Amino acid sequence: MGFTHALHEHRTPFLKNRWMQIFLLLFFVLWGSTLIGTTDINNWFLENALVFLFLGFLFFTYRKYQFSDLGYLLITVYLCLHVYGAKYTYAENPLGYWLKDTMGWERNHYDRIVHFSFGFLLAYPWREMFIRWMKFPAWVGWALPIELTLSISGLYELIEWAVADIFFKAQGDAYLGTQGDIWDAQKDMFLATLGAILATTIVSILKKALRIQ
Repeated sequence: MGFTHALHEHRTPFLKNRWMQIFLLLFFVLWGSTLIGTTDINNWFLENALVFLFLGFLFFTYRKYQFSDLGYLLITVYLCLHVYGAKYTYAENPLGYWLKDTMGWERNHYDRIVHFSFGFLLAYPWREMFIRWMKFPAWVGWALPIELTLSISGLYELIEWAVADIFFKAQGDAYLGTQGDIWDAQKDMFLATLGAILATTIVSILKKALRIQ
């Protein structure tokens, strides 16, 4: 059962791709458990609206365009972090409270972890998409994941504002999870962008160290 990364040309049909089947099984088990055990069903649906769109994109592009196994693994880890946060709301996440008590933090930072992970875990799949799917030059594959992370982070903050202040005011505080921080949106965008910068830097260093294209 081989494990592919961005340099592999060969892609495996889903029915023969054991890694993809494992990733999907683990994700759907976790996703289902977050729905069953959620403390706020309305927030769960709000938080997971983008998950449905993301999964739809991955499903409809799989036959013609595939990420590597490594790319799908990183995507799966990110989605698991996100849906686990949606189970309790980010601001009330138990893991965040445990880290708060253990590290002596002043707030529940689970939302910060997920925003950082958005950039750190998805920069590699995006780079793969730009270079392998769209055939962009290599330098574009380094720059665009960072730019796209910043752009999507900004768009997401605008969506959060619209959902919380215009469409679903009753869910506003739970959905935003600012915990009283007036700079919450800016910090989230910064951490996501920082994550993408670190990810692309690490990949670049590894490629040079291993002398691969």
